[in-house]
Amino acid sequence: MKTLLLCCLAISTVLSAQGPPPTAEKSPLSHHFIAPTRIVWTAEKGVQHADSLLKPAPGQATLTNPIPPAVLEAGEGSGAIVLDFGTEISGYLELFTPISEGKTPPKARIRFGESVSETMADIDHKGAQNDHALRDQIVSLPWLGKKMVGPSGFRFVRIDATDPKHPVRLSQVRAVLQIRDVPYLGSFKCDDERINRIWKTGAWTVHLNMQDYLWDGIKRDRLVWLGDMHPEVSVIGAVFGHNEVVPESLDLIRDITPPTQWMNGISSYSMWWIILHEDWYRMHGNLDYLREQKDYLQALLPRLAGFVAEDGRETLDGMRFLDWPTFENKTAVHEGLQAMMVMTMESGARLMKLLDDPQTAKVCEDAVAKLRKHVPEKSGRKSPAALCALAGLRDSAEVATALKDGGPKDLSTFYGYYVIRALGEAGETDAALDLISRYWGGMLDFGATTFWEDFDLAWTENAGRIDEPVPPGKKDLHGDFGAHCYIGFRHSFCHGWAGGPTAFLSHHVLGVEAAAPGFAKVRINPRLGELKWAEGTYPTPKGVIKLRHERQADGSIRSDIELPDGIEQVD
Repeated sequence: MKTLLLCCLAISTVLSAQGPPPTAEKSPLSHHFIAPTRIVWTAEKGVQHADSLLKPAPGQATLTNPIPPAVLEAGEGSGAIVLDFGTEISGYLELFTPISEGKTPPKARIRFGESVSETMADIDHKGAQNDHALRDQIVSLPWLGKKMVGPSGFRFVRIDATDPKHPVRLSQVRAVLQIRDVPYLGSFKCDDERINRIWKTGAWTVHLNMQDYLWDGIKRDRLVWLGDMHPEVSVIGAVFGHNEVVPESLDLIRDITPPTQWMNGISSYSMWWIILHEDWYRMHGNLDYLREQKDYLQALLPRLAGFVAEDGRETLDGMRFLDWPTFENKTAVHEGLQAMMVMTMESGARLMKLLDDPQTAKVCEDAVAKLRKHVPEKSGRKSPAALCALAGLRDSAEVATALKDGGPKDLSTFYGYYVIRALGEAGETDAALDLISRYWGGMLDFGATTFWEDFDLAWTENAGRIDEPVPPGKKDLHGDFGAHCYIGFRHSFCHGWAGGPTAFLSHHVLGVEAAAPGFAKVRINPRLGELKWAEGTYPTPKGVIKLRHERQADGSIRSDIELPDGIEQVD
């Protein structure tokens, strides 16, 4: 024993001196443990002591257990349980096992779910899948130990015993949240608690997707999509300020995509890359980082300009895409791409002037002049109409009338961000807040804790909530709807592009706008609509701006503003 102790001490001394291996990389992600909040469902038989899983536990297998372990015994309609962890997370499941008589590893089937009904689904049933992350698998559990399963995006987990000869015994089950542990520097509150919940939910949705890179979804689409990043980056700027996940993600796709190809295979996504760089520079004022993009911009911008016909019509090739609901409508796609080309070329001209390249800036300006000759045919769809208003191709008041028609009808969780922005810029704050409350709030009404890849309020007619088993005679809001790449349970219920209202509320309602790169100057123009008051904080490279706006009896707005040193407020 003495020899063994001396050996352990020697090894410990060597490791302390050496530190981690020279090839080790420190993860930007932290881990937090979450206990289940409730038992949603159990099989009618073969389940004992399920409530033990809701009681405090040490996070360690132990020789004795004062609380009897939960026992799942396999059989027809037996030995299964669904747990709720209270909120959608990205991460893992940990299962702790006690001492048992035999040491043959029992097997358990684990099914992660963003809805309760997804945990009940077999692979290929209503689109249930294991793409990007395994959400359905059978694992062996150790004798007196711990098993980690995942990762995936989930709120609910179903555990089934699968071997009738070897019951599953569990002394503890917990979720492991994997996340960038960064502070919420931005905040928002107003006199409408539903709007407050939406701001927080949008922030949480994007935060969960700030993983190794900035993903679009934590279950499916654990990838970097440039267009999808734009609402996400707008939220990050309003909530977290600078975070390396943004430039690292922008650079990742740049480095794997020659400028002769479209990022993610989609022409508009190369345009979003350009717009994102101007936005990021405006937020943080890092000219050195912008200079790193010069060579790529010098190649990409003239290429884009080559897709402008003499009559001003865009002629982009590749995958022509705005958002999924408009994908098959060629008139709508052209309408939106025309507006995007205007915004991109204008952004490119400004960027190239900053980068001392007047020649490429001139190419962009000439392209804009041609593009403005062509006003595309109206498709009657809200997404491209909003872009046309933001690009100045159509009168904003006229477009706002069309955007208000039908309320939340014809919105998508992605381009809905540009719809509410277009309404805001047209002075229609109340209409924008109404859409936010009814559309994004509609997901909350049915149990959502994050915002979804797509949503249509019509789906909720006679539908059950996502946080309970679907009642007989009700539609399954997760499994029965969706389209394109998100049919049924393949539908992502935590999609970063859906967080746009959070950015809108901070930018538009609190009224914070960078008037010079890096917030050397700020313009504050609150637009409360019918709200009585709104307050919050907004992160900048120079510190956090604090604001409170209150409507006075005469209708005017009184503002109390605290600016960090080094920021000048301008009109």
